[in-house]
Amino acid sequence: MEISEKRVSKTKVIVIYLIVFYTIWALFEFFAKPYIDKTFTGDIISQIIKTVIIKNLVWVLPAAILIHYYKDDVCVGLKEMYTTKIKWLEYLPILLLFIIYPLITAYLNKGSIILNEEFGVKQVITYTFVGITEEMVFRGWLLNATVGKEQQHKWRAILLTSFLFVAIHIPTWITHEQLIDNFVHLKFLCIVGLSIIFSITFLKSKNIIVPIVLHMIWDFLIDMFC
Repeated sequence: MEISEKRVSKTKVIVIYLIVFYTIWALFEFFAKPYIDKTFTGDIISQIIKTVIIKNLVWVLPAAILIHYYKDDVCVGLKEMYTTKIKWLEYLPILLLFIIYPLITAYLNKGSIILNEEFGVKQVITYTFVGITEEMVFRGWLLNATVGKEQQHKWRAILLTSFLFVAIHIPTWITHEQLIDNFVHLKFLCIVGLSIIFSITFLKSKNIIVPIVLHMIWDFLIDMFC
């Protein structure tokens, strides 16, 4: 009975978390981010405030607290997801795919593989912490909690968190006027596909570092060359 009640409680917490989390982040994208960019004119300083400080406080900290609180009812515990030994050779094909795909895409689109001139310190800060923060929320907490110890309905949980992962990009797409393009041309399916890969590698490895590294590699190389 206690386990059942805890699971119901966890479900309620997840629903409340999603409402609060998406509301806060939408408000941040629409109002706080432009204010920060206007107030702190230096790109690096504003990026540190937005990506390092605020995103860690809003994304990573609550996720870590919730993972720890539900440690008996999640698939992978907070300590375990950082200490489980990783067999990197098992993920070599995905690593190679994530390296080769951006290079081939860049060559097909530009006729050569040239480093993006705008890529710099700002992008390094952005993509380093985007990988950490997004994976902690969507794989470390949401997927981890919805799959649970028994890993029942694993694919349902993977697909659910994948579409939630798409949803968190919508405020950014709106502010950059990319929303219609991403849905009309089905570009959002790339986000779904990436989320599925990150989810599978997390559940297989039981280590959050694997999807974080994959996420970072993808973001870095896509922006560096495409």
